[in-house]
Amino acid sequence: MNKRKIKIGILGGSFDPAHKGHLAISKEAIKRFDLKKIIWAITKKNPLKAVSKTPISKRIKDCKKLIGLNDFIKVKFYEDIINSNKTIDLINYLKKNKNLEIFFIMGADNLINFHKWYKSKSITEKCNIAVFDRHGYKKNSLKSETFKKLNNKTLTFVKFKKVNISSSQLRKI
Repeated sequence: MNKRKIKIGILGGSFDPAHKGHLAISKEAIKRFDLKKIIWAITKKNPLKAVSKTPISKRIKDCKKLIGLNDFIKVKFYEDIINSNKTIDLINYLKKNKNLEIFFIMGADNLINFHKWYKSKSITEKCNIAVFDRHGYKKNSLKSETFKKLNNKTLTFVKFKKVNISSSQLRKI
């Protein structure tokens, strides 16, 4: 008997701070891809960004507060378990469960430099990539190396009513 895989989403990042944009794309991903749940995989430090001044414990607490009653979102910190902050290591860890189909969720801004991520090709081979349009990034993300290689294979570019907010904007306030 062929058992149907459980679809989950992973939205990774420093969540410094978490905001309604994270929540909006999570809700859209649940509907669009028929996901069972979404994991907000919080990292102490994004390898391509500066160190966060906000402690990881506060960022986790703030994420849980923002999520509220949206129980399809789970806030997780895996780095101590997998001894890594690399996306591929998290995906390999989760893929130990053969019943999972993973959708890696990101904003269009991340797609632009995705080819520079550690083992990016391996990430695209092991999960579906769901890229959410972000204000001001569509043109460059659609020209990106990764989009050109993966378009309509394992990558879906999601156009939706964008929330014009970012963590870097909020840190400046």
